[in-house]
Amino acid sequence: MAFQQVEAFRGGENLIRVVGHRGARGVLPENSMVGFDFSLSIGVPLLEFDVVLTADDVPVITHNHRLHSASFRDSNGVFLTGEEPKVSSLTYEQIRQFDIGRLDGQSAYGQRFPDQAQMDDVHVPKLLDLLDLVDDPKHSDAHLMLELKSDPDLAHDALYRENFVRRVLRDVRGKGLSSRAVLHSFDWNLLAECQRQASDMPSSYLTQLPENADDVGEDSSKSVCPDFRGRRDEIPDLVKQAGGSLWCPYFADVTPENVTRAKELGLCVVVWTVNEHEDIGKMIDLGVDAIVSDYPGRVQRQLSESGFGWRAGHR
Repeated sequence: MAFQQVEAFRGGENLIRVVGHRGARGVLPENSMVGFDFSLSIGVPLLEFDVVLTADDVPVITHNHRLHSASFRDSNGVFLTGEEPKVSSLTYEQIRQFDIGRLDGQSAYGQRFPDQAQMDDVHVPKLLDLLDLVDDPKHSDAHLMLELKSDPDLAHDALYRENFVRRVLRDVRGKGLSSRAVLHSFDWNLLAECQRQASDMPSSYLTQLPENADDVGEDSSKSVCPDFRGRRDEIPDLVKQAGGSLWCPYFADVTPENVTRAKELGLCVVVWTVNEHEDIGKMIDLGVDAIVSDYPGRVQRQLSESGFGWRAGHR
């Protein structure tokens, strides 16, 4: 089945799309409304972000399954210490009490993003908050790469998967935005549930080879992602067989062979997360469809200098 949402992420001749990762994590608080608004304001209408369920079943936009001590401050403005509580153990109103506008520069995670602005009164948004933003007519070209974060503790619980997908779809469909959203995950069982409940929406299959190091300070995907050890160039076929429309590999895992194969299969190839100039250049040379980056402006500039546009009809 052909999905119009996929075409928003597909490149073409002298065209590679840019996707704002968690908004624009390199320069503004991640997975925040200010970050999403910034990405849209610079002509990057494609947004990748993470969704987790609270204790009261509210889909919220945050990456880790636990409150992230490097970016969550309590009501006294103090970064969290000790054991990080799970998002699923707190209600939405409890999570709203924390401020995510700053990074702890002493943490290993904070040191990864020295250019991120430090702000106050920034809070974890609901999925509905972002849906409301892109529903504005001025953002009619915005499309969402909505990552459902599979809880490793519940990954084998079919009822959990069913409820998670149902709650996310209720928000997306309630706003009439299913034609502008892609369902995206490392957990292929969760994506199978997405296909059962939302045959009208495309699935995006995230992959990462197990030999690659995990990102510092972030939940690892490896406990829920299939083990592709020794099967790098087979992955596009496996994605297609699973019903995928997009393949979203870690950028270090792509080769001329598997990008070519993916395109032969009709898959849209969206690589994550590409921040360094040398790596951006490699992805341009490989001819991927889209580049996910914490620095969307950096990718825009390099595309422009290479003679590429990132929006159809714009150069």
